[in-house]
Amino acid sequence: MKVREWRERLESERCYDLIAELFERIERSKLNAFITLNKEEALKKAEEFDKGKLKGKLAGIPVAVKDNISTKGLRTTCASKMLANYVPPFDAHVVERLKQEGAIIIGKTNMDEFAMGTTTETSYFGVVRNPYDLERVAGGSSGGSGACLHNESVLALGSDTGGSIRCPASFCGVYGLKPTYGLVSRYGLIPYANSLEQIGPMANCVEDLALLLEVIAGKDERDSTNAGVDFKFEPEDKRYRVGIIKEMSANDDVMKVFEEVVDIVRERHEVVEVSLSSLKYALPAYYIIAMSEASSNLARYDGVRYGYALEKLDTWTRYFAKVRAEGFGEEVKRRIMLGTYALSAGYYGRYYLKALRVRTLVRNDFQRAFKHCDLLIAPTMPTPAFKIGEIQDPLTMYKMDVNTVPANLAGIPALSMPMGFVKGLPVGLQVMGNYFEENKILSFALELEKALE
Repeated sequence: MKVREWRERLESERCYDLIAELFERIERSKLNAFITLNKEEALKKAEEFDKGKLKGKLAGIPVAVKDNISTKGLRTTCASKMLANYVPPFDAHVVERLKQEGAIIIGKTNMDEFAMGTTTETSYFGVVRNPYDLERVAGGSSGGSGACLHNESVLALGSDTGGSIRCPASFCGVYGLKPTYGLVSRYGLIPYANSLEQIGPMANCVEDLALLLEVIAGKDERDSTNAGVDFKFEPEDKRYRVGIIKEMSANDDVMKVFEEVVDIVRERHEVVEVSLSSLKYALPAYYIIAMSEASSNLARYDGVRYGYALEKLDTWTRYFAKVRAEGFGEEVKRRIMLGTYALSAGYYGRYYLKALRVRTLVRNDFQRAFKHCDLLIAPTMPTPAFKIGEIQDPLTMYKMDVNTVPANLAGIPALSMPMGFVKGLPVGLQVMGNYFEENKILSFALELEKALE
């Protein structure tokens, strides 16, 4: 459901009844999109709206929040046994903004453990199922946020470290935006890889995506990486120069849909082919950087300072090892070990520093491309959603992120929007722009959305 449609219903029905109906639907659902529901508080806010006490841009609108974003008094688990009972004492910046604008937070969405995954199969609370086919994955790591937009929420927040908003947006047929690094405050986002991740909006149409971004973007002095820039969507009616990235591809079925969309784009815009030669190194560089930062960030979970604790004390080394062995899942442990290895003496220069140099090459390649193009496009994911359990090999799974990680390395904004279907499953178009040019991306997407409908 879109914001406009929800507001139309609010004109003739009580917000309390609509929110109650939403919770009934979630409780009956087989998607497993939520870890924790905020039922009591949400119904209380709905009553306030009905009495005219709830005001703001999102007044009375239900919003789902990914479970690695801090919510005061509401359990925030990162889909991990390590934080299964953690209740934050503070709100993330984006949650503060939602509350200021009258949004109704309905619950915390399921995700890959500590945002490490592409399918939400690594969640301690079970896999999220795709709304188009319950036997298939919803994508990750923001799988719950993508799936719940089918009919369990109007808006959702996700986080994107290497495609974690855009992947589920593609697999679930919704819209998801990774903003420019620094546009949205990361204060209250439980970290995985600080230099790569951004909180971003997910929705069922471009206008709703833009509205949510307007609410969450802006200045926050608590985040040292925050750019202090506000966002206001002002649709442009312009002819753009659109580059097709030669190095970003997909399987034959997805490419066929992509080429059909390119033909539609050509009717209104100039289309050229662009080559970014550094992209062949982007995926390994991304994983070295992300895993290295993860090994540092997750060191705090030792059962003493943070996280899952054991009842019986032992020697410090055995206690620490056992807490982490029991508290973390296999994928998280794999990434911590690989990251620790990449940062260790003798390998730091060979792996981590070399990855940072590749990151600079990727950033420079994008900047050269944007001197000649307004926007860049490519398929979001190389395939449609695959079956749950189909990919067991970690390397094969990592390769699924090949088209999404470059935007995180460069820090540029990137959108995934539905572009069509392959055998009944949605596939996404990725639209990338230069720093802080979200307005250009969303204007292009709004026009294309109308053409594809």
